[in-house]
Amino acid sequence: MRVVSYDDGRVGCLAGDQVIPLPAGSMRDVIAAWDGGGLAVPGGEGGIPLSAVRLRVPVADPSKIIAAPVNYRDHQAEMSSDAQVGALGFFLKAPSSLLDPGGTIQLPYHDRRFDQEGELALVIGRTARRVSEQDALSYVFGYTGLLDITMRGGEDRSTRKSFDTFTPMGPVLVTADEFGDPAAAQLRCLVAGELRQKASTRDLIWGVARLVSYASSVATLYPGDVITTGTPAGVGPLTAGDAIRLEISGLGLDLTARVAADYPVASPTSGRDRGPVPPPPPESPGSRVIER
Repeated sequence: MRVVSYDDGRVGCLAGDQVIPLPAGSMRDVIAAWDGGGLAVPGGEGGIPLSAVRLRVPVADPSKIIAAPVNYRDHQAEMSSDAQVGALGFFLKAPSSLLDPGGTIQLPYHDRRFDQEGELALVIGRTARRVSEQDALSYVFGYTGLLDITMRGGEDRSTRKSFDTFTPMGPVLVTADEFGDPAAAQLRCLVAGELRQKASTRDLIWGVARLVSYASSVATLYPGDVITTGTPAGVGPLTAGDAIRLEISGLGLDLTARVAADYPVASPTSGRDRGPVPPPPPESPGSRVIER
């Protein structure tokens, strides 16, 4: 089933270009009723045109957003990093950074670089603590798209990635039984109409099962928690006026966001020239060529 949150937090499933309202009061109710299998698809009566609703973040209030740093080899290479997820573990993004699909990312500083990072994310369906890698996928309710907007520099990852509006997510949450193998998804991320990222999740260093298993060995995972799987190569700077589109096979709807800098100030921290050196902008000499 493809489920969405819309308008004031109501929940429905997608049937073509219609949203079929579900009796649940929220996405958390839907997840709480999940028994680890598929969800019953309601009939098509009483559908609302998709164009008539405002799509919202699928899960607006996860207890935590867990993110995988450096989880593609090509991204490790472009960042000239000597470490990847197996050495770094995970970091946390503030749930307050979530942004509805189609929303506007606000760049807070005029003197720092901000990059897009397109990722496949998953939503936990039942409480998980110290689960094995073999059982881990049975705890996944579904999959969605996520943009991990990032300030480059030497500050802690959780700081650089937790600004308000820095985690657009959605627009659809596809249940695990319908999404299928999370190692078979194709990802494309475009900025201002230019293709920056193109990858397959088969190239993840740690796959979904290992991420869930490891995360559950550190912190108890609760229904509605989000784990995002990391970004491939092709990250690049954002500027006000950019439009971002994340396409992930199996989701059916693309995640979009706009970029603005309506009230930027100077950065109060001094990490600008510290930390991993990001790749040059796509148009700069020496940039890695991305397939168009």
